Amino acid sequence: MTIKGLTVGFVGGGNMGEALIKGLLGANLVPASAIHATDVRPERLKELDRQYGIQVSSDNVDMVRHSDIVILAVKPQIMDAVLKEIAPAVTRKKLLISIAAGVSTAKIRAALHKDARLIRVMPNTPALVLEGVTAIAKADGLEPDDLDTAGEIFSAVGRVVVLDEVLMDAVTGLSGSGPAYVAVVIESLADGGVRMGLDRITAMTLATQTVLGAAKLLLETGLHPGALKDMVSSPGGTSIAGIAALEEGGIRTTFIKAVERATERSRELGQGPK
Repeated sequence: MTIKGLTVGFVGGGNMGEALIKGLLGANLVPASAIHATDVRPERLKELDRQYGIQVSSDNVDMVRHSDIVILAVKPQIMDAVLKEIAPAVTRKKLLISIAAGVSTAKIRAALHKDARLIRVMPNTPALVLEGVTAIAKADGLEPDDLDTAGEIFSAVGRVVVLDEVLMDAVTGLSGSGPAYVAVVIESLADGGVRMGLDRITAMTLATQTVLGAAKLLLETGLHPGALKDMVSSPGGTSIAGIAALEEGGIRTTFIKAVERATERSRELGQGPK
């Protein structure tokens, strides 16, 4: 299965929608003429048209009617209203993909009031530089190739994993919120460098490239993180002294709690206001 020859529509032309448009075009999966996008901001539509040459509109219903694959790239808070608006144009011939955090497929189906081929996914912000990771939730009522289609789309902006929808809150707590955790790590490393006499620009360069390089090394070699730690830590050396300080601060427990708390908050948000 390939999405070549199909039309892809984006309800919402924000950052994540743009990242996917950029990825689809960069991977030559579909031409610009086969990509449609809507947004409530006329200036945003003009920008997308100027930057990528795609088809833009403010009419969600018309866009859905002309798209084979519809990516729901709107904020969770307005998802219900958008679904009720586009419901008349939704048929079993269309594949709907939602990237709204915390909004379950059950809620989407309830808002549509009809059966639909529907996939829920959770991408993260590094998709903006084509280095994201996206979790795709298995779902009932799909055609045999629908999961592969979603995988092809999101592979254009990074890596893809497929799992059960019950685990999507944990994905949100780890990879969805994870870039914020890593940003805090980078900022803290840079602060340490500044404290030790480095200028801010140099410290940030060293910190960001060190995090990027370490992550790439783990991904490309398959090394366990502990093995990389041991490679860098010589007996009585500088790295093990720094690691001891991190352990004194409870770094492992703190990161585990961060993922746990973010997961719990994702579940709370998915339940909606009490």
